Amino acid sequence: MANVFIGLGSNIGDRKKNIAEAINLLSNSPDVKLEKTSSLYITEPIGYVGQDWFLNSVVEITTSLSPRDLLYQCQAIEEQMGRVRTMQWGPRIIDLDIILYGDEVIEDDELIIPHPNMHKRRFVLLPLVEIAPDVLHPKLNKTASELLQVLKDGHKVEVYTD
Repeated sequence: MANVFIGLGSNIGDRKKNIAEAINLLSNSPDVKLEKTSSLYITEPIGYVGQDWFLNSVVEITTSLSPRDLLYQCQAIEEQMGRVRTMQWGPRIIDLDIILYGDEVIEDDELIIPHPNMHKRRFVLLPLVEIAPDVLHPKLNKTASELLQVLKDGHKVEVYTD
């Protein structure tokens, strides 16, 4: 069983419900066990700024799925929930990204683990540090807490309260 962290984001429709539904669909797989869920964070959009702010979260799971099979499962959940890919960093009903898969390092045309921007994104590191401050980035050899301490991302990210 691999220890995995997945980032979730939504900025279309009922963002909170979308994230809850995606977590439910993910954890309903017989190959996935939900271990921890971070708080929700409201996040200023990056890239295309003419869109609603995101809600983001990170979950920790254990899984017997291979990294590639987990990717396919995440993409199937996105598709099932109605995600349509129209532009990079554009609006989306749901987004599931594999942040870390154990200490695996994978770089090919289909999958990059650890997520190539995780150490540059406050909306990933804040919820990750909340649930796993000491998890190690296998390429940078720094913990999530250490990465957050040196982060220069100025985008606004706050704990979501509703």
